[in-house]
Amino acid sequence: MPATDLESLDVGDRLSVSKNDDYQTLSVLMPVYNERWTLREIVNRVLSSPIEMEIELIIVDDGSSDGSWELIQRMAEEDSRIIAHQHEHNKGKACAIRTAIELMTGDIAVVQDADLEYDPAEYPRLLEPILDGRADAVFGSRFAGHPRRVLYFWHTMANKVLTLLSNMVNDLNLTDMETCYKVVKADILKQLRLRSHTFTFEPELTCRLSQWGARIYEVPISYAGRSYEEGKKIGPIDGVKALWEIVRCKYLDPQFTTHSGFYILTSVKRANGYNRWILDKLKSFFGQRVLEAGAGVGNLSTLLLKHERLMLMDYDDMYVGKLKERFGQRENVRIAQGDLTKSCDLEQWKEEEPDTVFCSNVIEHIDDDEGVLQSFHDTIAPGGHCIIVVPAEQRLYTVLDEELGHYRRYSKEELIEKMQDAGFEIAHAEQFNKLGSIGWFVSGKILRKRHLSPRQMIWFDRLLPVAKFLEKILPIPAMSLIVVGRKPAAQAQRMAA
Repeated sequence: MPATDLESLDVGDRLSVSKNDDYQTLSVLMPVYNERWTLREIVNRVLSSPIEMEIELIIVDDGSSDGSWELIQRMAEEDSRIIAHQHEHNKGKACAIRTAIELMTGDIAVVQDADLEYDPAEYPRLLEPILDGRADAVFGSRFAGHPRRVLYFWHTMANKVLTLLSNMVNDLNLTDMETCYKVVKADILKQLRLRSHTFTFEPELTCRLSQWGARIYEVPISYAGRSYEEGKKIGPIDGVKALWEIVRCKYLDPQFTTHSGFYILTSVKRANGYNRWILDKLKSFFGQRVLEAGAGVGNLSTLLLKHERLMLMDYDDMYVGKLKERFGQRENVRIAQGDLTKSCDLEQWKEEEPDTVFCSNVIEHIDDDEGVLQSFHDTIAPGGHCIIVVPAEQRLYTVLDEELGHYRRYSKEELIEKMQDAGFEIAHAEQFNKLGSIGWFVSGKILRKRHLSPRQMIWFDRLLPVAKFLEKILPIPAMSLIVVGRKPAAQAQRMAA
């Protein structure tokens, strides 16, 4: 997702950013290594930054030997807004930031170096796109037209080359990937899988945000860069490490989040052809008023937007937020959070009179799947269809299923019986995706992998014509099961009577 430039703002005109009720506290993450002589000044600037949000300053001393830690302790005793933590030995800037992330309790985080190169008075312009609901992350660009100290040509060129390479790999259009000023919503930052140790934090965070699908904005900032004589620590070898980090995050270690479900859904998003294959099999059963129960991040929802009414429901806060970002402006779409195991959460949809309930790869996560099927039956209009897609064949159960929180995989007979017990007539039942079952078995049983990667899904999508052909000839069980139940129309007549 490309970054978007924000028009230049006069900080003097923006000394007070209105506090959004969703964002009460700004966590300032400050790694420190031998910065004793600038430390008190930068702390004072941070704590006096002109914002209405509460400020939580987390200072992590990374094994300083110049008295920085003793000064940090004294300042923390003087001001309760300061949280102090020490690494006994120097571990690297990224390690210090990751420690600060673990300690933070705020709603938004900003990384702040302990030198005086970056000015906390510019927090208002950095926060505005997030507070306005336009962004998930904001980068402060040193090269977007604001005053800055003129320093090293080759250092600047290295920054621009790394930014260019990062943009090419991540499909972004940033002007300053290496900037210290990166502001990120806390709920996203805490779920990013960050592993770097040194100055490679900048390319790693940029890549992980891109892989997340975060809405990234850039705003211009001033920059008072230091010379090496004044204490600048980054060197040529760090540029080489940053280049390697870009390659590692994108191609060698693409798992960008600790949220397993979101990683899998993001991977499946890359298989658009596969998603269309599922819906093509089911199109004759869809009505015009569709409730997708357990919509996730909208991988299948995006293919259902032409229906007269599309209702999207999910339990996960983050998924609901993603759905609102993608589809919240459409008049024919309604989005709500809800728990499928609570019948009252499904009752809210009765007034919409859904003629189709579509639930793909959800009920295997639920212990009381029979209760959920009964709630679907009670919610759907008489004559409507309930379309269930689930993993097939318990013998294919692997560590992948464990990681995803699957209680079970289904046989055709088991799911048919449960849907009939809920009151549905069976309109259609079939297994599909035999090629996928081979890949699932190899990944989970033999290789013991716990995740599907985006690369796997891209290759499967490319092999989709082969997969469709093999459906007809492979004498093996398939990976997925579809069962379509119909709520008898006669029930409407009995209810009327």
